[in-house]
Amino acid sequence: MAAETADAGARPRALAARAVAGVIDQGQSLDAALAAWPSDLSGADLALARMMAYGTLRDYRRLGALLAPRLKKTPQPVLDALLRVGLFQLEATRVPAHAAVHATVAATKSLKLSKARGLVNAVLRGHQREPVRLGDEAAVGVMHSYPDWLVERIAADWGAAATEVLAAGNDRAPMHLRVNRRRTTRDAMLAEWRTADLSASPMTVCADGATLAAPVAAERLPGFAEGRVSIQDGAAQIAADLLAAHDGQRVLDACAAPGNKSAHLCERADIALTALDIDAGRLATLEATLARLGLSATTRVGDAAEPAAWWNGEPFDRILLDAPCSGTGVIRRHPDIKWLRRATDIDTAAVRQRRLLEALWPTLAHGGRLVYATCSILAAEGDDIVQDFVAATPDASALDPAPLVGQPTAFGQRIAPGAHDLDGFYYAVLVRE
Repeated sequence: MAAETADAGARPRALAARAVAGVIDQGQSLDAALAAWPSDLSGADLALARMMAYGTLRDYRRLGALLAPRLKKTPQPVLDALLRVGLFQLEATRVPAHAAVHATVAATKSLKLSKARGLVNAVLRGHQREPVRLGDEAAVGVMHSYPDWLVERIAADWGAAATEVLAAGNDRAPMHLRVNRRRTTRDAMLAEWRTADLSASPMTVCADGATLAAPVAAERLPGFAEGRVSIQDGAAQIAADLLAAHDGQRVLDACAAPGNKSAHLCERADIALTALDIDAGRLATLEATLARLGLSATTRVGDAAEPAAWWNGEPFDRILLDAPCSGTGVIRRHPDIKWLRRATDIDTAAVRQRRLLEALWPTLAHGGRLVYATCSILAAEGDDIVQDFVAATPDASALDPAPLVGQPTAFGQRIAPGAHDLDGFYYAVLVRE
């Protein structure tokens, strides 16, 4: 019976190990790795495998430091990932230690690592008997499981708050919802969720936002299929407040896919929205989102940095530029970002962000407003970009952001991950004189 139980538990461990190795060794995103999982997984196995994959990647570097004293040489990638998945269970879950060890050892079979069965068993049982503990001398990047270059960038930008920012990136993110005010009210949805035994509370910093006490699949969320509610982090919902679009205005969402911000703008006002994105596949997702919510917009495939290819010359009253960035503000939702990004990626992204701003500015009407946003916590993708742009652009000026949800900066505001239970974000509001 014990062998049958171990074999049954082996599958989620093997899948989690493959996903972790896919990220670390192959540079695959965690979302892509999870999408490749078989569709016949039970709900319980799927939840367990996801929990182990996410948790192992959050704590990847520290787990490696705990393993190192027990290993004579670096294991091959999948074995290394399996060892860390096993250790994560012993360190951070309520899975009984004997079950975690047995099922992780059993996972060596489907991973074609049978020769390493003894090693896995010895390492995990050794940690179970006599856990390795890291001392105060351990590097910050090891203790919080971040690459050193990112620790240095965060420390330079956040100073005394850096440790708090690093720790918040390892927290589990809550599930935030956005109520479609064209179809219902937040109070009505809160009551409907209570009737369905779902505990939810209104968000104080987002007029349309709510937080679920425990996450639930979209298809099981009352109101989702009918277009009364969407899943969107509260930090991203603030874009609509800052843009402050009015009925009748021409509005551009310049990097619009997957479409939550576009939808929110259309829920707020009767605007003529152009939703632009360079990726046709992602734009199709945006169109499906609008259809579910009963909204409409003009969608265009195009590069926001090349307006000549898609702009008809009529200025926009409002522009939202949610620029492609490092994603360092959403690490708590996507822990693979820590291991997929490189220091050089920040400079590359900054060049693209500045180019987008410069290209879109002439399409903004005089007196119009452009909101520049990134889900980054690094100044190089936030205030540094806006400062350089304003200094070089005579008719551009930055407004004090209202509402101010995060910390004011010289040209906008930054939201630390976890502040108000939000993701990390940067916003600046620019006006064309």
